[in-house]
Amino acid sequence: MRRTLVTFAAGFLLWVIVSQLNHSLAPWRIYLWVGGLFITHAALMLPLRCGLAASLLVGLLLDASAPVTFGTHLLLFAIGHGVIFHLRDRLPREETTARVIIALFANLALLLVLSFVLIQRGPAPAAVWPRIIFDLVCSQVFLAVVAPWFFALQARTLDLTESIADAYDRRYDT
Repeated sequence: MRRTLVTFAAGFLLWVIVSQLNHSLAPWRIYLWVGGLFITHAALMLPLRCGLAASLLVGLLLDASAPVTFGTHLLLFAIGHGVIFHLRDRLPREETTARVIIALFANLALLLVLSFVLIQRGPAPAAVWPRIIFDLVCSQVFLAVVAPWFFALQARTLDLTESIADAYDRRYDT
């Protein structure tokens, strides 16, 4: 449970940063979406139960703050987490570069699926695709820059939490 909460807390921090950045970029009509980054570390580095719970919690957080049907991000993140988790034994998951590339592909796939699901709401779906592609390119560049920091943040907070818990257990076991 500890790993789930720490991973969710890091995801919450990323959500706050991206939300504030999107608010600042709104006058230029630029929107960043980093859904692939929310699930990549949890799917690659954590056991299935802990990682899936963290991904689902972040999915619920994004559902609560987005104008979509509640459960959309939850379902997308569950599917994305499952796909990455089942491929993780075939991937070089210890290398930061590989994790960034996996996050980029996950972000691409999730954003395209989300766009196809939501594009039916607009009056002219074909006219929206240039905007989606531009936002996708901006999001991918931002994700590639931020992902190493975010992966290091998650790994360090997990290590710190484990060391604090071990010290606490040693102190009160004697």
